[in-house]
Amino acid sequence: MPTPLEGVKVLDVSTMIAAPFGTALLGDFGAEVTKVEIPGRGDTSRSVGPFKGDEPLRWPGLSRNKKSLTLDLHKAAGVEIMKKLAATHDILIENFRPGTLEKWSVGYDVLKEINPDLIMIRVSGYGQTGPYREKAGFGTPATAFSGYTYLQGFTDRHPVSPPFSLTDYICGIYVAFAAVTALYHRDTNTSGAGQMIDVALYESVFRMMEFLVAEYDQLGKIRERSPGLAGHSSPSGTFKTKDEHWVVLVTSTDTTFNRLAAAMNRADLLTDPHFHTNASRLENNEAINQIVADWISNHPREALLKKLDEFGVPISPVLSIADIFANEHYQARENIVEVQHPRLGAIKVPGIVPKFEKTPGSIRSIAPDLGEHNEEILEGLGYSLVEIETLKQNGVI
Repeated sequence: MPTPLEGVKVLDVSTMIAAPFGTALLGDFGAEVTKVEIPGRGDTSRSVGPFKGDEPLRWPGLSRNKKSLTLDLHKAAGVEIMKKLAATHDILIENFRPGTLEKWSVGYDVLKEINPDLIMIRVSGYGQTGPYREKAGFGTPATAFSGYTYLQGFTDRHPVSPPFSLTDYICGIYVAFAAVTALYHRDTNTSGAGQMIDVALYESVFRMMEFLVAEYDQLGKIRERSPGLAGHSSPSGTFKTKDEHWVVLVTSTDTTFNRLAAAMNRADLLTDPHFHTNASRLENNEAINQIVADWISNHPREALLKKLDEFGVPISPVLSIADIFANEHYQARENIVEVQHPRLGAIKVPGIVPKFEKTPGSIRSIAPDLGEHNEEILEGLGYSLVEIETLKQNGVI
């Protein structure tokens, strides 16, 4: 089937997770992604766990649908190749510290002269401007800077960082969104042209904080840590069932609370002035949560889930990855798919998200070995095999 981004050429000059995840999303939907890596070492995410022997297990899912070109931008010949690549690509995505590409003579000011239609997306911890622009930027510190970490954890303990690179992955979605938005503008407007886009890691999460900004601006309130949804809806939280399983339940509207009360056979809660509206329940959150916790503790998980599903109450079991692998819904949605790895054999990776009706994404190739496509890409730029061998001997590729 045709793919939405067929014919779009993306140059991935990035490392680790945020920007590479964005280019992976573009690759899933048909973009031709050329990944530029440091000769001999490659993308640093090749050396990030988990591992099976010497094989990085994150790599196949993060870098599928990409071709690998090794290139040393510290060398003049490498800079020349980069300029030729920029001339033939629609989008260039990089995540070096601000000023690095300029130091190597391949900043946006140089590349846009070569290709005015080039869209260049620049990812960094704190953005291309501002007093913190040169600070080293990684996802976990950026999460703290965004205000998110301050909110997460128990009130009597220290703030807790997410247990994986959450901000990097969220940022990657913004990268893909920025790419297709700029591409649409370039290709549908008579005055359209390429442009530079500045994406900061911390802003990816801060953009989701409307409630936090509004609350402090209008009420002067500093929201403190909570181990679950707080200040929005009540009851909500993580509860233990009779058979010692954890479930998460939330009633984000009065309608869903009415359904919960019906499921619990507690019509009295709907007229009790302490609980009859979300506002009143928030004022008495501890009490209503305890009522719900006591009720849930008297029901086995499967019976509880069945009952609340019948009443339309939002609830989910807390799933481990083993639970996910066995889950029928994950299987029906093809959320985990199998691909072939040249050394590991059959391996599982996340499926395509989102699901397009007419132009679905696909995994067309496994993540590349380092420099696997050097000859293919350089020959496409007009280099002979002799010239390519010289570049290799000189450490350019």
